[in-house]
Amino acid sequence: MSSAPAPVATAVPQAPGTLRAGLAHPIALVRWLWAAYMTPGRPGRPAEQTELRWIYTAWLAAFLLKMLGSSWDVSWHFKWLRDDLAPPHLLNTVGTAVVVALVLFHSYTGYGVDRRALRWMQVGTATFLIAIPVDLVNHRINGLDITSWSPSHALLYLGTAIMLAGALRGWWLYAAPGRTRDLVSLGLWLFFVENVLFANQHQEYGVLSLEAYEAGRTTAEPSLLDFAASQGQSPAMFMLPVPSWVHPAWLVCAGLLALLVARRVVGLRWTATLVAVGYLGYRGLMWLGLVALDFPPSVLPVVLIAGAVLVDVAVDRRVPGWLAGPVVTAAVYAVAYPLAQLGLLPPWNWWSVLPVAVTSAALWAAVDALATSAWLARWRAADEPAATTVPA
Repeated sequence: MSSAPAPVATAVPQAPGTLRAGLAHPIALVRWLWAAYMTPGRPGRPAEQTELRWIYTAWLAAFLLKMLGSSWDVSWHFKWLRDDLAPPHLLNTVGTAVVVALVLFHSYTGYGVDRRALRWMQVGTATFLIAIPVDLVNHRINGLDITSWSPSHALLYLGTAIMLAGALRGWWLYAAPGRTRDLVSLGLWLFFVENVLFANQHQEYGVLSLEAYEAGRTTAEPSLLDFAASQGQSPAMFMLPVPSWVHPAWLVCAGLLALLVARRVVGLRWTATLVAVGYLGYRGLMWLGLVALDFPPSVLPVVLIAGAVLVDVAVDRRVPGWLAGPVVTAAVYAVAYPLAQLGLLPPWNWWSVLPVAVTSAALWAAVDALATSAWLARWRAADEPAATTVPA
């Protein structure tokens, strides 16, 4: 009896020498990626540093598309009636499609993630995808719903934050220490902070849009104003729909908290400041581009820089959170006061400084406690089924 013929190994195409060479020949690049990497595996599967950089560069590109689309979307909603197929929504959808493809890649191959990072990516993406039809139904029921502070929008932010947390964990676990690791981490944290602070843009656009309307030079199209009026909403109701304590409370208790965690995780001396400068630089470029395209402008929360610098200084000087929280909060409010008088911030409720300071102290102290906990020590260890798999 003759033996069965041995299986013929499929030849893997030659890898492109550089990222530029690969992008110059996209078909060959896709063929190589598919043949070399689309094979089943478990989380923790070994990958070369070059491949990791390619994978997480794709993550950066995906979130850049999502961020560009969402930033354009805010300004769009202050000019036009909502449209499911509006260009900003389509741009955001392209970024989301790339995220879904990346999560499927990680899930199938096991490259570049441990089990916890993969679960965060999967749960975050699922949450975001569930939130999309929820948001569509919400708009069908409630009509205009221009506010960024709706429950369906919060679900979108939550999904994005969770998937970003997974990407941050995967990259930090498997990237080799060095400049590239730090730069990609800073980029991912910039996207995280932008997502956290995104809802505050409603007030940052709304304050200028309302001023323009009251001055008789509205930036909103008549169809938008007429539709709002037909729902019984005044311009103030949909341009500044939340109380004046929301913007400062969210900037301090959510925005600065995210910068604090970024500083703790990345460890570079000026992490929080670099991320805040990057965020405001991006917002400034978007401001120029959108205004050039005749979309409504916004004020920029430049007060964030003061808080970020103080976060870095407090961590560097090892100031305990119960003290750093109130001091940083008071300083941010002090810097914000003249900016608000100049019309460079949305309306702030100045008495909110007291509850915000107390909340900030509690959150900062919680981060301090977490930093020395046994739970965090266990969390830092990679959960790698691939490392314990016994070869057949």
